[in-house]
Amino acid sequence: MILLSFDIEEFDMPFEYGKQIAFDEQLRISTEGTLKILDILQKHDVKATFYCTANYADHKPEIIQQIVNSGHEIASHSYYHSDFKPEHLKLSKDRLEQLSGETIKGYRMPRMQPVDEQEIFKAGYVYNSSINPTYLPGRYNNFNKPRTYFYQDGVFQMPTSVSPLLRFPLFWLSFHNLPLGLLKWLCKKTHKKDGYLNLYFHPWEFTDINQPEKFGFPGYVTKVTGDAFVERIDEFIRWGLKQGYAFGRTDRFVEEVTASK
Repeated sequence: MILLSFDIEEFDMPFEYGKQIAFDEQLRISTEGTLKILDILQKHDVKATFYCTANYADHKPEIIQQIVNSGHEIASHSYYHSDFKPEHLKLSKDRLEQLSGETIKGYRMPRMQPVDEQEIFKAGYVYNSSINPTYLPGRYNNFNKPRTYFYQDGVFQMPTSVSPLLRFPLFWLSFHNLPLGLLKWLCKKTHKKDGYLNLYFHPWEFTDINQPEKFGFPGYVTKVTGDAFVERIDEFIRWGLKQGYAFGRTDRFVEEVTASK
């Protein structure tokens, strides 16, 4: 099983690099990328999970409904992407349920930051996918966490995939900077070991962000973005299907694992 997931948020990443971007432009870029993603998924008839901030959903309810109507899962990415309070866990879940008409079962913390699992449980989530079980200077130090799914404080933990031996992260930056052949090899080895892959991306990666004066991003962020990334993910899905891998929603994967215990 390959679990593709996409974090839909107000595109505020330029702030991290000292740039300003209007809120309407943040929404436009995230929406443009989301529509490209939906086209790719529809082309291959595969389902995925979209972790959405309630703030984005408040302003783009039609996109949330389009995701639901296409058979994909809506999960929570908190209320805001850069402002977190514990009460946002429940508030975002409730708001996304109102807008989507679906039960929200999953959560992912913005920027994969730590979050209190007891608060996740109290907010009513079934699973949490907020752990990148690797080490990345200045961002993650999770070598002490399990590499594959586990339970903690009543919540099913769904770490994102890393390779079995060195815990090399198979996340969005890797898909921009490694040769696709090497990525396929790493994914195949990891899938053989774990029985699944949990991969995550962002809609803005599918848009033209290679504009240093506007966004200030370094080359390792902008490499193979826009239409080139559309082609790369399209090719990756075609490869996965030829390998015989199923693609699916995270909530249904969690249900299957839970039912088999």
